[in-house]
Amino acid sequence: MAIEVRPASEFSDVRTMVGPKRPDANVCWCLSYRIPSKLNRSLVGPERGEYVRELCAHEPAPGVLAYDGDEVVGWAAVAPRSETTFAKARKIPIVDDQPAWSVWCVRVRPGHRKKGISHHLVSGAVEFARAHDAPVIEAYPVDNKDEKVDLTMAYVGTRGLFEKAGFREVSPTDSVLAGFPRVLMRLDLS
Repeated sequence: MAIEVRPASEFSDVRTMVGPKRPDANVCWCLSYRIPSKLNRSLVGPERGEYVRELCAHEPAPGVLAYDGDEVVGWAAVAPRSETTFAKARKIPIVDDQPAWSVWCVRVRPGHRKKGISHHLVSGAVEFARAHDAPVIEAYPVDNKDEKVDLTMAYVGTRGLFEKAGFREVSPTDSVLAGFPRVLMRLDLS
């Protein structure tokens, strides 16, 4: 298996990874942390997908996609923190004034899990941020102490996943997900 990670500019592949089975469904589309909550609540049904279609048409792309050959198998959301809700999050601190980038959602398609694809996605997100001159990249994973994380809440990643990519914890947070505390982890890209 040769996994390739590319910018998420192909809307149909992004839709495969984060879109709903029914176009009128109000699923996340990985917008919850990307846009202000008022706008997030106002976008319903197909409007959510159209918003993401617009994101895919602009530079930088809204994240990265992992491919096994021609098949899309994974997604990671990555963007400047200043363009996300993490810029004003009350429960996740801002530790300095560097223009950090954030990676906050790592998803692998069913049937492709437990093959290391999430590691490729994190590496791809790091390279994507580096290619856009980010001095540092952050993640806000759960510190699950090797306990199993419910798949519906595993999208934020685990501390171990990011440690293996070279990230280090720089701050605890007041955020808890699926009963696990989240930590702020960083990787210096300079």
